[in-house]
Amino acid sequence: MSEPKRTPARRKARELAKLLRAERPDYAYLKEVFRQLRAELEVEVPGPSRRLPWVPSEEQVRALYGAVWRTRRTGDLVLIKTFLYTGVRVSELVKIKLADVDLDACQIRINVGKGKKDRVVPFAPAFKETLALHVRGRRDEGGEYLFESSWKRRYSDRGVRKMLERYAVLAGIERTISPHKLRHFLLTWLKKQGLDDALIQPYSGHASRQSLEVYSRLALGDAQPEYDRVIARFPV
Repeated sequence: MSEPKRTPARRKARELAKLLRAERPDYAYLKEVFRQLRAELEVEVPGPSRRLPWVPSEEQVRALYGAVWRTRRTGDLVLIKTFLYTGVRVSELVKIKLADVDLDACQIRINVGKGKKDRVVPFAPAFKETLALHVRGRRDEGGEYLFESSWKRRYSDRGVRKMLERYAVLAGIERTISPHKLRHFLLTWLKKQGLDDALIQPYSGHASRQSLEVYSRLALGDAQPEYDRVIARFPV
């Protein structure tokens, strides 16, 4: 099929200008007009080409967890498992308070996450006892946050990143394991287990299902019960 004959863009702009000039439009108005025009004409806006993010393998995640386990630092073990089971962002993890943890429901409330929205994320039932002991210990010490230093100061983003880098080196992993890599790992792993985007979206905190397409490509193709069903097969 041949391409439709189109008026040169400059001439078409002059035609539109004649229609709009009397209204003295500003930039914001023109931007909204053309957004609505794209919708009327069903013109899709092409997104930038995105490279698939590198995601740690199951073997690397096991090695990372093993490195943490060998140090017998229980607080670090709980932190790593919280990352792996919930897929929260590091900025969200360091703001989790003890009161946000619902041990009975195996859920953690994320307050004012990305996009200034609250959400609830699950954790594996098998993690409940370990997390409960950690929460009890923090409460006995008068803590407020799930992860705090001995000076009662909540962990910083930078401190958590440095911790992961250190354990990656101990595990013999040549590439950097960042908090976001662990998030990628969980979301990709859930996709591989067959969970639909609609079930993952409430936990991931993505604004739309389209934001999860990258995980669909990596995996080649009421949510809590589904999460609980598959998380029993999680590698750590």
